[in-house]
Amino acid sequence: MWNYERRLQFPVNIKEPNAKLAQVIISQFGGPDGELAASQRYLSQRYATPYREVAGILTDIGTEELAHMEMVSAIVHQLTRNLSMEEIEKSGFNKYYVDHTLGLWPQAAGGVPFNACFFQSKGDVITDLFEDMAADATTTKEQPTISRSQKPLI
Repeated sequence: MWNYERRLQFPVNIKEPNAKLAQVIISQFGGPDGELAASQRYLSQRYATPYREVAGILTDIGTEELAHMEMVSAIVHQLTRNLSMEEIEKSGFNKYYVDHTLGLWPQAAGGVPFNACFFQSKGDVITDLFEDMAADATTTKEQPTISRSQKPLI
């Protein structure tokens, strides 16, 4: 059914581990606005639409969100591989490490595990599309920038 190529469309090649950054980015994997929630949102909503074309588009979008999840997972993995125990403890990554070591587990940056409450599927096409637009808007809003004189958060 699918042709799977064993390469990322946008290769991830992180050289230096950074557990603090990984703890933030992991929200894009399993947080409320992350790729896992997005994929489940679209793939669940497709069944209730009365329009085959819309169902097909929702299937395509949901599948694409799974591909995004693969890229985010590669980023988190590369940020955490080869960490020393000292780096793990110093960064605060030890709380995650106790339960998952360096395995990828879907959670928000605050440590809240992935939950199906992160996405909605109401069965009404218009309501569901508004949910989709609202969820995608949280990741497309302009994020505050840090000037050169400010200290970075991470």
